[in-house]
Amino acid sequence: MEEKIKKYLFDLEKERGITILLACETGSRAWGFPSPDSDFDVRIIYCHDKDWYLSLAEEKDTIELLLDNNEIDISGWDLRKSLRLLWKSNPPLLERIQSPIIYRADNDFLLGINSIAKETYSRIASIHHYLSMAKKTFEEVANFQEYKLKKFFYALRASVACLWILERQEIPPIEFSKMLNGLNLQAELTTRIAELIELKSTISETYLHKGEPELIEFMKSCIERAENESKQLPGSKGQMNDLNEFFRKTLG
Repeated sequence: MEEKIKKYLFDLEKERGITILLACETGSRAWGFPSPDSDFDVRIIYCHDKDWYLSLAEEKDTIELLLDNNEIDISGWDLRKSLRLLWKSNPPLLERIQSPIIYRADNDFLLGINSIAKETYSRIASIHHYLSMAKKTFEEVANFQEYKLKKFFYALRASVACLWILERQEIPPIEFSKMLNGLNLQAELTTRIAELIELKSTISETYLHKGEPELIEFMKSCIERAENESKQLPGSKGQMNDLNEFFRKTLG
Protein backbone atom coordinates (compact mmCIF):
# COMPACT_ATOMS: atom_id res chain seq x y z
CA MET A 1 0.00 0.00 0.00
CA GLU A 2 2.86 2.39 0.74
CA GLU A 3 4.22 2.03 -2.77
CA LYS A 4 0.76 2.56 -4.23
CA ILE A 5 0.34 5.78 -2.21
CA LYS A 6 3.76 7.04 -3.31
CA LYS A 7 2.81 6.39 -6.95
CA TYR A 8 -0.42 8.37 -6.52
CA LEU A 9 1.57 11.24 -5.01
CA PHE A 10 4.03 11.23 -7.91
CA ASP A 11 1.17 11.32 -10.42
CA LEU A 12 -0.57 14.08 -8.47
CA GLU A 13 2.49 16.32 -8.67
CA LYS A 14 2.70 15.89 -12.43
CA GLU A 15 -1.02 16.37 -13.05
CA ARG A 16 -1.42 19.48 -10.85
CA GLY A 17 1.99 21.08 -11.41
CA ILE A 18 2.78 21.18 -7.71
CA THR A 19 5.67 20.24 -5.43
CA ILE A 20 4.77 18.13 -2.41
CA LEU A 21 6.62 19.38 0.66
CA LEU A 22 5.09 16.85 3.03
CA ALA A 23 2.93 13.77 2.56
CA CYS A 24 2.05 11.86 5.69
CA GLU A 25 -0.52 9.70 7.40
CA THR A 26 -3.00 11.14 9.89
CA GLY A 27 -6.07 9.68 11.58
CA SER A 28 -6.09 6.44 13.53
CA ARG A 29 -2.97 5.00 11.88
CA ALA A 30 -0.86 7.99 12.91
CA TRP A 31 -2.60 8.29 16.29
CA GLY A 32 -1.67 4.69 17.08
CA PHE A 33 -5.00 2.89 17.30
CA PRO A 34 -6.01 1.65 13.82
CA SER A 35 -8.45 -1.14 13.09
CA PRO A 36 -7.59 -3.81 10.51
CA ASP A 37 -9.93 -2.11 8.02
CA SER A 38 -8.96 1.50 8.76
CA ASP A 39 -8.56 3.52 5.59
CA PHE A 40 -5.45 5.54 4.76
CA ASP A 41 -5.72 9.25 5.55
CA VAL A 42 -2.92 10.82 3.53
CA ARG A 43 -2.42 14.53 4.12
CA ILE A 44 -0.17 16.76 2.06
CA ILE A 45 1.30 20.25 2.13
CA TYR A 46 2.33 21.43 -1.31
CA CYS A 47 3.43 24.54 -3.19
CA HIS A 48 3.19 25.97 -6.69
CA ASP A 49 5.71 27.95 -8.71
CA LYS A 50 6.16 31.57 -7.58
CA ASP A 51 4.05 32.98 -10.40
CA TRP A 52 1.00 31.08 -9.14
CA TYR A 53 0.99 33.33 -6.07
CA LEU A 54 1.30 36.54 -8.09
CA SER A 55 -2.34 36.77 -9.07
CA LEU A 56 -5.07 39.23 -8.13
CA ALA A 57 -7.47 36.32 -7.82
CA GLU A 58 -6.54 33.60 -5.36
CA GLU A 59 -6.85 30.15 -6.89
CA LYS A 60 -8.11 27.00 -5.21
CA ASP A 61 -5.69 26.11 -2.43
CA THR A 62 -6.90 22.65 -1.45
CA ILE A 63 -6.79 19.17 -2.96
CA GLU A 64 -9.20 16.34 -2.15
CA LEU A 65 -9.11 12.86 -3.67
CA LEU A 66 -10.71 9.52 -2.81
CA LEU A 67 -9.00 6.54 -4.45
CA ASP A 68 -9.15 2.73 -4.44
CA ASN A 69 -12.84 2.49 -3.50
CA ASN A 70 -12.38 5.19 -0.85
CA GLU A 71 -9.66 3.21 0.92
CA ILE A 72 -7.12 5.97 0.25
CA ASP A 73 -8.11 9.52 1.15
CA ILE A 74 -5.60 12.09 -0.11
CA SER A 75 -6.19 15.72 0.76
CA GLY A 76 -4.04 18.72 1.45
CA TRP A 77 -3.42 22.41 1.64
CA ASP A 78 -1.25 24.77 -0.35
CA LEU A 79 1.77 26.23 1.45
CA ARG A 80 0.24 29.70 1.90
CA LYS A 81 -2.98 28.28 3.33
CA SER A 82 -0.97 25.95 5.58
CA LEU A 83 1.06 28.82 7.03
CA ARG A 84 -2.07 30.87 7.61
CA LEU A 85 -3.48 27.92 9.53
CA LEU A 86 -0.21 27.56 11.42
CA TRP A 87 -0.56 31.19 12.55
CA LYS A 88 -3.88 30.16 14.13
CA SER A 89 -2.41 27.01 15.73
CA ASN A 90 -4.77 24.86 13.68
CA PRO A 91 -4.57 21.42 15.41
CA PRO A 92 -5.02 19.25 12.28
CA LEU A 93 -2.02 21.06 10.76
CA LEU A 94 -0.02 20.76 13.99
CA GLU A 95 -0.76 17.04 13.97
CA ARG A 96 0.27 16.34 10.41
CA ILE A 97 3.67 18.02 10.74
CA GLN A 98 4.38 15.60 13.62
CA SER A 99 3.18 12.45 11.84
CA PRO A 100 5.28 9.32 12.48
CA ILE A 101 4.26 7.90 9.09
CA ILE A 102 5.81 9.95 6.28
CA TYR A 103 5.50 9.11 2.59
CA ARG A 104 7.37 12.15 1.28
CA ALA A 105 9.08 15.10 2.96
CA ASP A 106 11.38 18.00 2.27
CA ASN A 107 13.44 17.74 5.44
CA ASP A 108 14.37 21.43 5.59
CA PHE A 109 10.71 22.37 5.25
CA LEU A 110 9.62 19.89 7.91
CA LEU A 111 12.25 21.07 10.39
CA GLY A 112 11.43 24.70 9.67
CA ILE A 113 7.68 24.45 10.01
CA ASN A 114 7.95 22.48 13.25
CA SER A 115 10.26 25.13 14.66
CA ILE A 116 7.86 27.95 13.76
CA ALA A 117 4.93 25.92 15.10
CA LYS A 118 6.50 25.98 18.56
CA GLU A 119 6.92 29.76 18.41
CA THR A 120 3.38 30.49 17.19
CA TYR A 121 1.63 27.86 19.33
CA SER A 122 -1.52 29.13 21.04
CA ARG A 123 -2.81 26.92 23.85
CA ILE A 124 -6.18 28.66 23.93
CA ALA A 125 -6.74 28.23 20.19
CA SER A 126 -5.68 24.60 20.34
CA ILE A 127 -7.91 23.66 23.25
CA HIS A 128 -11.00 25.12 21.56
CA HIS A 129 -10.60 22.59 18.76
CA TYR A 130 -10.09 19.57 20.99
CA LEU A 131 -12.78 20.61 23.46
CA SER A 132 -15.34 20.95 20.68
CA MET A 133 -14.38 17.55 19.29
CA ALA A 134 -14.38 15.95 22.75
CA LYS A 135 -17.87 17.25 23.59
CA LYS A 136 -19.36 16.17 20.28
CA THR A 137 -17.91 12.65 20.25
CA PHE A 138 -18.41 12.13 24.00
CA GLU A 139 -22.15 12.59 23.52
CA GLU A 140 -22.10 9.92 20.81
CA VAL A 141 -20.63 7.49 23.34
CA ALA A 142 -21.99 8.42 26.76
CA ASN A 143 -25.63 8.63 25.67
CA PHE A 144 -25.81 5.11 24.18
CA GLN A 145 -25.53 1.62 25.62
CA GLU A 146 -23.50 0.49 22.61
CA TYR A 147 -21.15 2.59 20.54
CA LYS A 148 -18.44 2.21 17.93
CA LEU A 149 -15.01 1.80 19.50
CA LYS A 150 -13.76 4.20 16.84
CA LYS A 151 -15.99 6.95 18.26
CA PHE A 152 -14.92 6.06 21.78
CA PHE A 153 -11.27 6.62 20.89
CA TYR A 154 -12.05 9.89 19.10
CA ALA A 155 -13.69 11.15 22.30
CA LEU A 156 -10.95 9.76 24.52
CA ARG A 157 -8.07 11.19 22.51
CA ALA A 158 -9.67 14.64 22.27
CA SER A 159 -10.37 14.62 26.02
CA VAL A 160 -6.77 13.65 26.83
CA ALA A 161 -5.54 16.37 24.44
CA CYS A 162 -7.52 18.92 26.45
CA LEU A 163 -5.85 17.68 29.62
CA TRP A 164 -2.42 17.89 27.94
CA ILE A 165 -3.00 21.49 26.88
CA LEU A 166 -4.06 22.46 30.40
CA GLU A 167 -1.05 20.82 32.04
CA ARG A 168 1.75 21.13 29.47
CA GLN A 169 3.33 24.05 27.62
CA GLU A 170 4.00 21.95 24.51
CA ILE A 171 1.93 21.16 21.44
CA PRO A 172 -0.07 17.94 21.99
CA PRO A 173 1.73 15.03 20.28
CA ILE A 174 -0.09 13.33 17.44
CA GLU A 175 0.76 9.88 18.82
CA PHE A 176 -1.72 8.94 21.53
CA SER A 177 0.79 6.84 23.44
CA LYS A 178 3.11 9.85 23.82
CA MET A 179 0.20 11.91 25.11
CA LEU A 180 -0.69 9.26 27.68
CA ASN A 181 2.92 8.80 28.78
CA GLY A 182 3.39 12.54 29.20
CA LEU A 183 0.57 12.91 31.72
CA ASN A 184 0.25 11.67 35.27
CA LEU A 185 -2.74 9.38 34.76
CA GLN A 186 -3.93 6.57 36.99
CA ALA A 187 -2.27 3.27 36.10
CA GLU A 188 -5.66 1.53 35.94
CA LEU A 189 -6.82 3.92 33.24
CA THR A 190 -3.72 3.60 31.06
CA THR A 191 -3.77 -0.19 31.40
CA ARG A 192 -7.39 -0.35 30.27
CA ILE A 193 -6.71 2.03 27.38
CA ALA A 194 -3.85 -0.22 26.23
CA GLU A 195 -6.19 -3.23 26.36
CA LEU A 196 -8.78 -1.42 24.25
CA ILE A 197 -6.14 -0.36 21.70
CA GLU A 198 -5.17 -4.02 21.39
CA LEU A 199 -8.82 -4.98 20.96
CA LYS A 200 -9.36 -2.29 18.31
CA SER A 201 -6.39 -3.64 16.34
CA THR A 202 -8.22 -6.96 15.88
CA ILE A 203 -11.81 -5.98 15.10
CA SER A 204 -13.69 -4.15 12.34
CA GLU A 205 -14.65 -0.51 12.60
CA THR A 206 -18.31 -1.62 12.59
CA TYR A 207 -17.83 -3.38 15.95
CA LEU A 208 -20.08 -2.11 18.75
CA HIS A 209 -18.66 -1.80 22.26
CA LYS A 210 -20.32 -1.20 25.62
CA GLY A 211 -19.42 -0.28 29.17
CA GLU A 212 -16.16 1.44 30.25
CA PRO A 213 -17.76 3.58 33.01
CA GLU A 214 -14.39 4.58 34.52
CA LEU A 215 -13.05 5.89 31.23
CA ILE A 216 -16.31 7.63 30.42
CA GLU A 217 -16.20 9.37 33.80
CA PHE A 218 -12.57 10.29 33.13
CA MET A 219 -13.50 11.88 29.79
CA LYS A 220 -16.33 13.79 31.44
CA SER A 221 -13.95 15.19 34.06
CA CYS A 222 -11.45 16.27 31.35
CA ILE A 223 -14.18 18.06 29.42
CA GLU A 224 -15.55 19.81 32.50
CA ARG A 225 -12.09 20.94 33.54
CA ALA A 226 -11.33 22.23 30.06
CA GLU A 227 -14.56 24.20 29.99
CA ASN A 228 -13.72 25.78 33.34
CA GLU A 229 -10.04 26.56 32.72
CA SER A 230 -9.63 27.07 28.97
CA LYS A 231 -10.36 30.81 28.95
CA GLN A 232 -7.36 31.45 31.19
CA LEU A 233 -4.87 29.97 28.72
CA PRO A 234 -2.44 32.23 26.83
CA GLY A 235 -2.50 32.94 23.13
CA SER A 236 0.34 32.94 20.63
CA LYS A 237 3.46 35.08 20.98
CA GLY A 238 4.69 34.33 17.48
CA GLN A 239 5.54 36.89 14.82
CA MET A 240 3.88 37.02 11.39
CA ASN A 241 7.20 38.20 9.93
CA ASP A 242 8.70 34.79 10.73
CA LEU A 243 5.96 33.08 8.75
CA ASN A 244 6.38 35.46 5.82
CA GLU A 245 10.12 34.87 5.77
CA PHE A 246 9.65 31.10 5.90
CA PHE A 247 7.08 31.31 3.09
CA ARG A 248 9.47 33.18 0.82
CA LYS A 249 12.40 30.93 1.72
CA THR A 250 10.40 27.78 0.93
CA LEU A 251 9.34 29.09 -2.47
CA GLY A 252 13.02 29.81 -3.21
